[in-house]
Amino acid sequence: MDFTIIHDNLGYMLWGTWPDGPLGGAALTLAISLMAGVASAVLGTVLGVALAMSRGVAAGLLAAVLGFFRAIPVIMLIFWTYFLLPMVFGVEIPEITTVVCALALIASAYLAHAVKAGIAAIPAGQWQAGLSLGLTRWQTLLTIVLPQALRMMVPSFINQWISLIKDTSLAYIVGVGELTFLATQVNNRSMVYPMEVFLFVALVYFVFCLSLDILANAANHRFSAQGRVQKRPWFGWNRQKKA
Repeated sequence: MDFTIIHDNLGYMLWGTWPDGPLGGAALTLAISLMAGVASAVLGTVLGVALAMSRGVAAGLLAAVLGFFRAIPVIMLIFWTYFLLPMVFGVEIPEITTVVCALALIASAYLAHAVKAGIAAIPAGQWQAGLSLGLTRWQTLLTIVLPQALRMMVPSFINQWISLIKDTSLAYIVGVGELTFLATQVNNRSMVYPMEVFLFVALVYFVFCLSLDILANAANHRFSAQGRVQKRPWFGWNRQKKA
């Protein structure tokens, strides 16, 4: 294998034509992932809380809407947002915005169910403790239940964000110059190094996903350490007993 094509086009595939032109490549992939990840976390948490607290027809309707977004392919929703959003708002919307909206909508639909499951996993005694202190049901949720539930949701959030990073490769269908799009351009110009080009693309995605996984594990260990009850050393208790 000859990786000189990677060396010759490294800057182009990492950040496009920036700073002389628009940002692209791996840098744009990372930017789209961050924007869609933050949006999906906020929207997914709100929808998950609403799903956990609602009852009756409202709960069924919300579950049906979330099920719809979970069922449709990502590529189809990207097409819908790309053509539908400009028609709804009557203005031209950048392609990157439509991709971020599509990815955030689908990811938030999955995260909403993770949030609901996390809230349901909190023992009923936590709710009763909050209500016995005079807090309302919503105050108990926001101050007691949700902070505990969020710690249990971390693995689900990370799994969804890793999938989101990989789904950014579908942005090429609407002309967004992210990593896959620029790598395809490089490959089409040479036509003889497809293995080298797309091995590099796979490596970049692997580094992104692995970095996120490492950060998530570090955060998870920190949260676990903060929530762990500190036990008194046995040797100290034994000395007091002998005294």
